Amino acid sequence: MSTLEHLLAGNKAWAQNIKQSDPQFFEKLAGIQTPEYLWIGCSDSRITPATSIGLLPGEMFVHRNVANLVNHSDMNCLSVMQFAVDVLNVKHVIVCGHYSCGGVMAALDNTRLGLIDNWLRHIQDIIHKHENVLNAAPDYNSRLDKLCEINVIEQVVSVGETTIVRDAWDRGQDLTVHGWIYTIADGIYRDLGVSIDSLADLDAMRNSTFENRNITIA
Repeated sequence: MSTLEHLLAGNKAWAQNIKQSDPQFFEKLAGIQTPEYLWIGCSDSRITPATSIGLLPGEMFVHRNVANLVNHSDMNCLSVMQFAVDVLNVKHVIVCGHYSCGGVMAALDNTRLGLIDNWLRHIQDIIHKHENVLNAAPDYNSRLDKLCEINVIEQVVSVGETTIVRDAWDRGQDLTVHGWIYTIADGIYRDLGVSIDSLADLDAMRNSTFENRNITIA
């Protein structure tokens, strides 16, 4: 049976480096976690959410799945959101996708991969919804990039439509939902400018955000 001793050794080296810079770091980390951010992102192995934006362990609660989807039937995602919003009292939910996403690409190409095809069906619904905009893209790569952006925006709306977030806003909780996208080729995140922090923002976004981006909501 093969072992993963090199990973365990790497962990020890990482922990030693942390202790050298902050001897009390792990003692403080063992206390109650109080992150201000919930990250909903893609499972892509090339993305390291917390460290890539300069955060330390304990500063961000994270949920990841293929193509960063927020489905109202996904009890895993909803449970993470509920705990983050109601128990941890995070102030920001960041929905982050990335360009050239393999899941988004598979949906766009209608590639048959197996069980995951059912999961990616949600993105194909988005493709049908915004077919005119996607078909207007000058080439395949532009179409894929546009779909990656649209998918993030649609998921921001989905987060805002959950009872978890709506109830938080109803009780006056300070909570903002953001839409970001990441370029793996240069390691840079970009804010898509679709942040919402109230039901009024959510309604306005449904009515205007897509139009401002030359995207017409069906």
